[in-house]
Amino acid sequence: MEANVTELFGSSVFNEAVMRERLPKDVYKSLKRTIDKKEHLESSIAEVVANAMKEWALEKGATHYTHWFQPMTGITAEKHDSFISPTSDGRVIMEFSGKELIKGEPDASSFPSGGLRATFEARGYTAWDPSSYAFVKEDTLYIPTVFCSYSGEVLDKKTPLLRSMDALSEQAIRILRMFGNTTSNQVITTVGPEQEYFLVDAELYKQRKDLIFTGRTLFGAKPPKGQELEDHYFGNIKERVKSYMRELDEELWKLGISAKTEHNEVAPAQHELAPIFDTSNVASDHNQLTMELMKKVAKRHGLECLLHEKPFAGVNGSGKHNNWSISTDDGKNLLDPGKNPADNLQFMTFLAAVVKAVDDYAVLIRLSVATAGNDHRLGANEAPPAIISMFVGDQLDEAINAIKNDEKVEAAKAAKLETGVEILPAFRKDTTDRNRTSPFAFTGNKFEFRMVGSALNISGVNIVLNTVVAETLKQFADELSGADDFEGAVRKLIKKTFKEHEKIIFNGNNYSDEWVAEAEKRGLPNLKTSYEALPHFADKENVAVFVNHNVFSEAEVVSRCEILIENYIKALNIEALTMSSMARREILPAVIEFTASVCDAIAAKKAVSDTLDVSAETKLADKLSKLTASASVKIDALDEALKNVDENADAAKQAEYYGKVVLGAMEELRADVDELETIVSAEYWPMPTYSELLFNV
Repeated sequence: MEANVTELFGSSVFNEAVMRERLPKDVYKSLKRTIDKKEHLESSIAEVVANAMKEWALEKGATHYTHWFQPMTGITAEKHDSFISPTSDGRVIMEFSGKELIKGEPDASSFPSGGLRATFEARGYTAWDPSSYAFVKEDTLYIPTVFCSYSGEVLDKKTPLLRSMDALSEQAIRILRMFGNTTSNQVITTVGPEQEYFLVDAELYKQRKDLIFTGRTLFGAKPPKGQELEDHYFGNIKERVKSYMRELDEELWKLGISAKTEHNEVAPAQHELAPIFDTSNVASDHNQLTMELMKKVAKRHGLECLLHEKPFAGVNGSGKHNNWSISTDDGKNLLDPGKNPADNLQFMTFLAAVVKAVDDYAVLIRLSVATAGNDHRLGANEAPPAIISMFVGDQLDEAINAIKNDEKVEAAKAAKLETGVEILPAFRKDTTDRNRTSPFAFTGNKFEFRMVGSALNISGVNIVLNTVVAETLKQFADELSGADDFEGAVRKLIKKTFKEHEKIIFNGNNYSDEWVAEAEKRGLPNLKTSYEALPHFADKENVAVFVNHNVFSEAEVVSRCEILIENYIKALNIEALTMSSMARREILPAVIEFTASVCDAIAAKKAVSDTLDVSAETKLADKLSKLTASASVKIDALDEALKNVDENADAAKQAEYYGKVVLGAMEELRADVDELETIVSAEYWPMPTYSELLFNV
C-alpha cells in the first residue's frame, strides 16, 4: 500500500475538499450552489474553476484532458486533448479555459443514434456535469460530461438519468410538503451496485476466440467438478486473486470509489465487489470506472476479467444487484419503515408508490435489463426469473394486510438471535429475512433489484425506476392535493393502492414452477427473452411516462428501442459467426486428426494380428465419425440460418428470428461439439477446457 487508505482515498479526485482549498471563497460558494441547487454557472466562474482544475491536474502528472461521457454503446467514451498551447517564440504553455471545461465537440457520427442522426451529421456536444467530480487517471484529467447531438437530441445514458432524478425529486417533494416537511429541498435516489465477475488466466483466455470476440464460451463440456460442493462461495481467496483485489481497491480508492466488500462467489473463478451507496449518477459513473479498472488491473496480474452475464454454461452467471433507495438532501431515508410501519404514513405512501410503479410498469422494468447475455442468466435458478415481482418480507406484509383490513398492528419488538452457546453474544436480528430469488426485494431501507446483468450500464435501469416511481408519486400528489382531510385521504389512497396492486407482491420461492403458474393466474407478464421484451419500450404507455416527465422525447424513446434491439441482433450475429468459424476451422480439423490417429491404431493392431481386439477403437472411431458428420451438418445449418436473415424485415422481426432460429442452430451445434470434447484426447483438443479455465487461477 503506497499510502494509508484515508490519504489514498479520493487523492486523484477534484472533490469538494480540493475545491474548497483551491478556489476563491466566492467561486467555491457559487459552484456549490450550482451543484446543490442546480443554479446556472456563470462563464466567469467556469474560467476560475478551469484554471484551478488544470493546475491541480498538472501537479498530478496530467498532460491531457478529456470530456468523459456515456454514449449508447453501453460503455464510456473519451477523446484526449493536451493542455499545450503554442507561443510565438516556438514554445508552448499549458492552458485550459472555462469554455474547454464546459463544452467539448467530439465527432458524433459513429455513435449509435437509433435514427436520430444521419451518418453525415457528425457534430455532437459534450457538456460538463458539475455534480460528478473530475478526476485524474494516468496522464489525463477526466471531466464527466453529458452528450447530445447538434440539434439537441440526447445521445447518451447520463442526461436522461439526471432528468429522471429531477423528475422523482420534484414529485417526492410535493408529497413531503403535504406531510409538513418544509426543510428538505431535494430528494435523491441512491444506488449501490454489487458487481459480480469471473477471473481466468490470460494465456488460456487468448486461446479462446469465443471469449475474445463474445465474452462467453460458445463451446464447453461440463467439468467433473463445478459449484455443486459450494466450496468456493465465501471461501478462502487465493493469493493471486487477493493480490488482484488489493491493487483494484487501491486504484478505485484513488478515484473516490468506495469499494467496500469483496468475496468469492458461488461459481469457481467467480467473485464480487460491492461499493457503498452514492447518488444514482455518481454511482453510475463509478460503476463504469469499476468495470474498466477490473479489466485493466486483471491484465497486470496475468488475468482476464469476464463481465459477461453467462461466460460458462452449467455454472452460475454474473449479475449486478442494483440496491436502490430514496433519501432527502437533509439525510432522511424515505424507505426506512421505522418501528411500526403500519402507522408510518409517510413511509407507507412511498412504499405504496413503489409497489404501484413496479406493477404498472413491470414490462418496462423487465426490458430495462434485457440483453442477449442476460437472457442466458435470468430464470436459470441462479437469478430471478423473467417475471417481475416484489418481496416485502413478513413485517411489511403484516403492515400491508393490516392497512387493507383496517386492523391495528403493534410495533414489532426486535428479536434476538440465540445460538444456544453461552459464550457467544446474542444479537438483534432484522425484522425480516431476505429473499435471494426475488427480482425486486425490500432489504431494510432499500430495494434490491437483482435482475441487472453484470455487463450492463446501470443508468438504463435507474432511469426506468426513477421515472416510473416519479409517475406514481405524481398521481398520488395530484389526488391528495385537494383533500380536506389529508390523513384520511392518505389512508384511503394507501389502502386502495395495496388492494389493487397486491398481485405484484410474492414472498415465496421465485425459482419454483408453482410460482410461474401462480404468476400467470395473477396476470403478471413473463417475457423470457429480450426479443419479446425490447419492442415494448416503444409502447404508448411507456413513451408517455418518459415524455410526461421530460426524461425522453418520443423520438428519443423510439431511438433507444431501436438501438437495444439492434444490439441484441449484433451480439447474436457475432456469436454465430464466431461459433461457425471455431467449429469449422479449429474443432473439426482437430477431431478429424484424432479420428485418423484412432484409425491408424486400428490398422496397426490388425497389421500385427487379425486376432487382436479392436472393438474399443472401432467403437470410438464410429462415434467420432457420426458426431463429426452431425456437427458438420449443423455448421452448415447455422451458416444457412445466418444467410436466411430477412434484411428487409423490421428490427423486431429480425431479433425474433435470431432468438429462435439462429440461437436454436447454435445450441444444436454446441451439443455435438461438447460431446466431442468429452471423447477427443486432451492433446488434440484445440482450446482450453472448462476444467482449465475455471480451476487454473
